[in-house]
Amino acid sequence: MTTASDPSYPDHWEADVVLRDGGTARIRPITTDDAGRLVSFYEQVSDESKYYRFFAPYPRLSDRDVHRFTHHDYVDRVGLAATIGGEFIATVRYDRIGADGRSATGPSDEAEVAFLVQDAHQGRGVASALLEHIGAVARERGIRRFAAEVLPANSKMIKVFTDAGYQQKRSFEDGSVHLTLDLEPTAESLAVQRAREQRAEARSVQRLLSPGSVAVIGVSRSLAGVGAAALRNLRDSGFHGHLYAVNEAVTRDLLDGVRAYPTLGAVGAPVDLAVIAVPADRVPDAVAACGEHGVQGLVVLSAGYGESGPEGMARQRELVRQVRSYGMRLIGPNAFGVINTAPEVELNASLAPAPAPARGRVGLFTQSGAIGIALLSGLLRRGEGLSSFVSAGNRADVSGNDILQYWYDDEATDVALMYLETLGNPRKFTRLARRTAAVKPVVVAKGGRHTPAGHVVPGTRLPEATVSELLRQAGVIRVDTVTELVDVGLLLASQPVPAGPRVAILGNSESLGVLTYDACLTEGLRPLPPLDLTTAASPEDFRTAVSAALASPDTDAVVVTAIPWVSEHALADDLAEALRAAAAAHPGKPVAVVHVELGALAEALSAATAPTAATDLADALPATLPTPATALAALGSGSASEAGPATEAVPASAAVPATEAASAAEAAPATAAAPFRPEPASEGAGSAAVPAPGTARIPSYPAAERAVKAVAEAVRYGQWRRGVAEVGQVPEFEDIDESGAAGQLSRLLAGVGEEEAATLDDPDARELLARYGIRVLSTLPAPSADAAVRAARVLGYPVALKTTAPHLRHRADLGGVRLDLTTEAELRRSYEELTHALGKPQELLPVVQSMVPRGVDTVIRSVIDPAAGAVLSFGLSGVASELLGDTAHRLVPATDKDAASLIRSIRTAPLLFGWRGSDPVDTPALEELLLRLSRLVDDHPEVVGVALEPVVVATEGLSVLSATVRVAHPPARGDLGPRTLPSY
Repeated sequence: MTTASDPSYPDHWEADVVLRDGGTARIRPITTDDAGRLVSFYEQVSDESKYYRFFAPYPRLSDRDVHRFTHHDYVDRVGLAATIGGEFIATVRYDRIGADGRSATGPSDEAEVAFLVQDAHQGRGVASALLEHIGAVARERGIRRFAAEVLPANSKMIKVFTDAGYQQKRSFEDGSVHLTLDLEPTAESLAVQRAREQRAEARSVQRLLSPGSVAVIGVSRSLAGVGAAALRNLRDSGFHGHLYAVNEAVTRDLLDGVRAYPTLGAVGAPVDLAVIAVPADRVPDAVAACGEHGVQGLVVLSAGYGESGPEGMARQRELVRQVRSYGMRLIGPNAFGVINTAPEVELNASLAPAPAPARGRVGLFTQSGAIGIALLSGLLRRGEGLSSFVSAGNRADVSGNDILQYWYDDEATDVALMYLETLGNPRKFTRLARRTAAVKPVVVAKGGRHTPAGHVVPGTRLPEATVSELLRQAGVIRVDTVTELVDVGLLLASQPVPAGPRVAILGNSESLGVLTYDACLTEGLRPLPPLDLTTAASPEDFRTAVSAALASPDTDAVVVTAIPWVSEHALADDLAEALRAAAAAHPGKPVAVVHVELGALAEALSAATAPTAATDLADALPATLPTPATALAALGSGSASEAGPATEAVPASAAVPATEAASAAEAAPATAAAPFRPEPASEGAGSAAVPAPGTARIPSYPAAERAVKAVAEAVRYGQWRRGVAEVGQVPEFEDIDESGAAGQLSRLLAGVGEEEAATLDDPDARELLARYGIRVLSTLPAPSADAAVRAARVLGYPVALKTTAPHLRHRADLGGVRLDLTTEAELRRSYEELTHALGKPQELLPVVQSMVPRGVDTVIRSVIDPAAGAVLSFGLSGVASELLGDTAHRLVPATDKDAASLIRSIRTAPLLFGWRGSDPVDTPALEELLLRLSRLVDDHPEVVGVALEPVVVATEGLSVLSATVRVAHPPARGDLGPRTLPSY
């Protein structure tokens, strides 16, 4: 008898999944406690579905059936259920069978599988999700094939199997369709799984951003506080759907002009989105009411969760579990809210005061409310509108990954801007970012270098530089500050991506042109000599020069520099019009403007046509941004019906943490304790209005370095886009012994604990690597001088004498390595010197090794990061490379393009290609070694760490002189496992 509390219960099979329509369900093993749920579920299934399941009328389950379907050994017989609100909506089970089709036990590797989905939930992708999960369970239990019998009329279930992407066989026998599925993941099955993941997660975000009706729970009767602010912003934004206010103490029909109700249930109409602004201890009741009412998603503004400490973290985990149990998705808690400027929606369910941002082509995601305010204000001041905005607070459920899934095929978004404090799962993020960046730019500013309070997704152990490099490989434009985030976003939103690095510089200031030229060189661009139009240049002179530069085949981008005339305002509009006319005549190349104290020009270039919403936004904010303490006081305690004053009602995410303060200050002159006001006109002031149709908007910058940085990032992005069009290949090597390696690893791990890792002995490491064509040069132990001489005679002179003690390993700089020993006398003398200088032989563990052809010493490593997965690293051996951190990284599995770029991306790469007249080394052999190691760690997740050091690369061939291999039991589910939401 197995229950959820039984030690044999496989709790790692539990998972939350997003369904095709954007709702969620929980998948878990069926236990003996589920008898009542199973009977209730079966009673709600139609007679037709029952007939399809049992091939005969089957109106009810017998006691024997209930016992059979709820009692499993979780090895040969397994049942899973999809649940919403604790009740079953679908089930799947497998029974291991032998060659005769009857029940069997291991080592049989085939099982019969059957599904049953409640009619009300058919078409939501429940069966497809269950197939992924039951398939993963089966593989874990040694089952490699599923067999299924399906009636020909049951086309929906046949489609579930045929669309899964697995290799399959299909036949028609005895009036039914017989299907056999090979459960080994294929490229097609993985593509199907990820496409379903994208559609489902994108749909879940779309439901949050495009609701047909919204209820704000926690609107105070005094119309003060967070709830009232959110309600007011929703109303004033012109939201096109139905809007309701909920307050348990309401005594009138309207609150602030919006129909009000004491409970959500009293609304009497569907509610798609609920904005919750009640104290944290009352949120569970509000969530339960939303779940019972059928609400699809929540925005929880309330604070007092993970950001407040261990007790708040426990409350946050329980909130996520409760929300998902009802099939809902959650933005928050401690969120600042969401905005969607689509004309058919016009949603401002946030604490950003009305008027909402203008409609534009930029999507913006932040965790911090303070950074969100700074970015909104910075974009609006400089004339850029938004398509959507999500400030997710603690990101307990919906995260940046979900938003990327939505933006990927959102036609209203051309540029994605993201402020992230952690990546959570860098491997998934880089996978999603790579796909999105192939169709639209993704610009990321990353804040804290450590996991902040409130973010419960496991962080990565990878160094920050490694994470940054992995992001750039995925096409992400990584910037350091929120100022750069706005600068780069403006250029990409309004200008085409440059075709190359050649930059024309022209303007009316020779000095400013020289500064721009120097900045281009610093950023790796190829600037043309600056063209000085002199201070007497007119707007028409600028137009002629810009037109000529854009028309030239020798330029890919143009940077215009401008300083004030005597009568600045009289000419600013004319110059802006002249620049726009030139850019419009040659639309294929980007133009950026550097101005010095020309606020009027910046305003004209942003095509201002209406009063600045940015100014209104800033003026509408409280005089000071609240601290976390005041925010917690507002929403962490007190009455839901009488919330605190509006100036105290912003969630804790709107206060600037210490890690954000410096970068936030760059984007706006305000600090957490100073009035929040827009930056001066000289910083690029402009209207929030979107330029009129046909009007070209040109980004302007108050410093040459900022403009050039934006252009350089666009150039690098364009280069990545062009390169990604040529897809690399993961090569097949005919001499790889994958099954032999699997058997060896199984034997080696037999005595290793589940939570432990082991370092292989040298012979075992050599044997394992040799199965993948990686030959490690033999070494012979030399515990004495005589033993060293005997070893040299076996290997043949010349030889090398090395210490292998951990503190001296690979430390030639400490004298632990003696090379080119050609005689017995030299070997004995070196042995004596070594032991005299460094210690006794039993401490040094000396070995003798054959000499190899001279070359460049390199280091190749692979490590498993808990979040990023397997990472392949390469660098040159030596203290200098270690000191400078000159190491490059790629995610596994690496393609041939990855291997080629990996060895060329370190700063010391010229040493491999004939630096200062030296002979180039055998880089093709080096690339092959990288690819073989990548295959090893990709094929066998048990290999958690490999270090090949040094690898001597000669003009012909290479030699691996030493190898260290660490192994551990693999996780139950790897990167090829079924779709799941992060668990808490």
